[in-house]
Amino acid sequence: MRAPFKSLFSIPYAQKLFFLTTIPLLLAVGAIALLVAHQSRDMADREISELETQLIAAKREELQNYLQLARASISAEYNPAGPNNANAKLKVTQILSAMTFGREGYFFVFDYDGTNLVAPRQTDLITRNWKDLTDSEGTPIVSTLIEQAKNGGGYHSYLFQKPSTGAQARMMAYVIGLQDWQWAIGTGVFIDDVLDSVAAARAQVEQRVRRTFFYIGAIALAAVFMVFLTGLFITVRERRLADAKLKELTQRIFDTQEEERSRVARELHDGISQILIGVRFAMDLAWRRLQKGDARATESLEKSVDMLGSAIGEVRRISRDLRPGVLDDLGLGPALKSMIEEFEARTGIVTSLETVVFRNRLDEEAKTALFRIAQEALTNIERHSGATRVAMSLRGHTKGATLIVSDNGHGIDIENSKGPGIGLRNMEERMEQLDGTLTISHLSPGTKIDASVPLKHVLPPPQLSRPTQAS
Repeated sequence: MRAPFKSLFSIPYAQKLFFLTTIPLLLAVGAIALLVAHQSRDMADREISELETQLIAAKREELQNYLQLARASISAEYNPAGPNNANAKLKVTQILSAMTFGREGYFFVFDYDGTNLVAPRQTDLITRNWKDLTDSEGTPIVSTLIEQAKNGGGYHSYLFQKPSTGAQARMMAYVIGLQDWQWAIGTGVFIDDVLDSVAAARAQVEQRVRRTFFYIGAIALAAVFMVFLTGLFITVRERRLADAKLKELTQRIFDTQEEERSRVARELHDGISQILIGVRFAMDLAWRRLQKGDARATESLEKSVDMLGSAIGEVRRISRDLRPGVLDDLGLGPALKSMIEEFEARTGIVTSLETVVFRNRLDEEAKTALFRIAQEALTNIERHSGATRVAMSLRGHTKGATLIVSDNGHGIDIENSKGPGIGLRNMEERMEQLDGTLTISHLSPGTKIDASVPLKHVLPPPQLSRPTQAS
């Protein structure tokens, strides 16, 4: 199970950046697309529903007009006739049978028992009882029309066979009652054109939604492509900057190495080499005096021995500058004390050290970094500050450890200079590697250098083991 997670977190930084930018973008675009589609469909449903309502209302009004026309056509026969006037009923059926409109329109008549009396376009229905007639969906037809006619009239929708095609279609009928004769007279129109209009409107909505999705997808793809190009540009630019910084850092390392080598070579040439040359001359002189039996040969030997002692001391000093053994053996505090004593003896600058016993609890990286910062600070003070007094303090606290080096010299002007020198850059980089902080501030007069390392570089106190009693 660890391998997939390991491969997930080991992807390059550029790909992580691309995923972190494109995934929220795609999620946002997807959410917008769904919201737009939902709102479009909701709005379209309302519009289509309103359109359907308006079309159905127009059909109903049309049916009412047809029934009013039919009622007016038969009023001359129906109004004066009695309930059992067969002659008037025959004339009315003849009038209604002759009244057809359009390709499908006609008037139908059922008595309240369900027998069909008028059906000009479907004459096979006449004289037969259809009270139990239902459509293919099981919707009652004639019985519902008769009930509506008894109640004064109403609308009814059902599936019915179209006379022109013989196929079933949705019909809307309107019926009124001739109560004296107990007849249900009505007409109907097929509303498949309304349903086709509604279906076409819904198809247009779906087409618009698909087109909207296509546009949003194209915009999202273009945005992702732009993010990819931007990420590629940033990656190339950052890689170039990283390469430039790496070259600069490599050059600085080379410069530092060359500077250190030059210093060591200078120390060897100006110090040990001159002393050893003097020792050689003193021993040559002692050898010649011994050959001559000169009593001063002993004096020359003593002088060469003293000079060898100076050479040994110089070698120890150079070795201590490169890596003091007291730093590894006793810790940072004693190493700083030894360094400032040698600094004060060499330069004559009054130097003080205030420290708390650390018991060698800083890790190797922190000890080395703080020691080198102190060493570099004293070197800068000796070369550039013109100070007469230096104060150094090393303390531990709840957040880590802090080294402070201050002097009373004329200070350094970093703001107006071209930039920090190699020594100050080395200090900053050592603190950055330890996740620490380096602060250089001005005093009146002088300069203060404050270097702090976090608590993670302070080792826990050793656990004292309790003596065990012999069993």
